[in-house]
Amino acid sequence: MATIKEIAQLANVSSATVSRVLNQDETLVVTPEVRNQIYKIAHELKYIPPKMRHAQKGKTITIGVADWHIVRKDREDMRLESLPCVVEAMLKKADVSFHRLVWGEEMQVDGIIAVGSFSEEEMDFLRRQSYVILFVNSDQKNYEFDQIIMDYEQGIRDMVHYLLDQKEYRSIGYIGGIYEENGVRIGTHRLEGLKEILKERGSFTEKYFLVGELSRESGYALTKSLLDTKDIPEVLLLGNDEVAEGAMEAIREQKYRIPKDIAVVIYRDIETLQTKYPTYTSLRMLPDIVWSTAIKLLMERIIDKREDSMKVYLPAKLEIGDSA
Repeated sequence: MATIKEIAQLANVSSATVSRVLNQDETLVVTPEVRNQIYKIAHELKYIPPKMRHAQKGKTITIGVADWHIVRKDREDMRLESLPCVVEAMLKKADVSFHRLVWGEEMQVDGIIAVGSFSEEEMDFLRRQSYVILFVNSDQKNYEFDQIIMDYEQGIRDMVHYLLDQKEYRSIGYIGGIYEENGVRIGTHRLEGLKEILKERGSFTEKYFLVGELSRESGYALTKSLLDTKDIPEVLLLGNDEVAEGAMEAIREQKYRIPKDIAVVIYRDIETLQTKYPTYTSLRMLPDIVWSTAIKLLMERIIDKREDSMKVYLPAKLEIGDSA
């Protein structure tokens, strides 16, 4: 088990400085670079602070959720409401609460579920909040943290194979959005992945791909503009549930029938918004499995003191419904 002395030697500071930094002593005068370096070394050595060494089942555990790379900060994350039920089914004796972390706002927690890819500055922020971090669909190249990796590419390939080869549709369009603020970009991976695979199949048509804001209003406006041209693809892939709400409103207004006039597939990630189209064909991340696996791995680190990190791969799954 790593010690404060070992961290101090690697950081080239005193043990007292390390102790005060790791105990969140805000009165300590030290540069942000030194503070972040101490946290980084502590994580790399898998240092466990005294307050966590005696954690037992039955104690109150606070989990932070860093979701600002997949959910706009002005939108609610529906999943947070259901997570206590997931925990109760898994851990009868653990009292676990979940709190949505806000980038830049300090909140020390027992563990973190971080969804998406994070900059080094954001990584430093997360390290300051907890010693136990699990990343979902990140691009961590090391084994410093537990990770859940989503196999998006295979899911998209399965979807394209189903649409082009099994159903024999001849054209695929996309209505989606990108949200960007302070260096945070949401919505690019699924768009670029789909484009690349369709180009490989010789089935990419630029005019059928419309991208605006990540919102219901944008989904409506983009879909209406596409339908107004009367030149529409046989299949329309909708970027997420929020975009789908607006897109479906436009489709209904112009009295297109699904799937007779136009087939629809909805892309669902970790389902932070309650879908209004549960029977539609969709490409899903299997959110229940993602969250239960994330919680299980975190509890192993917090309660059982597992030191070795793990990387788990989960599929994105095509679910055939009545819309395509």
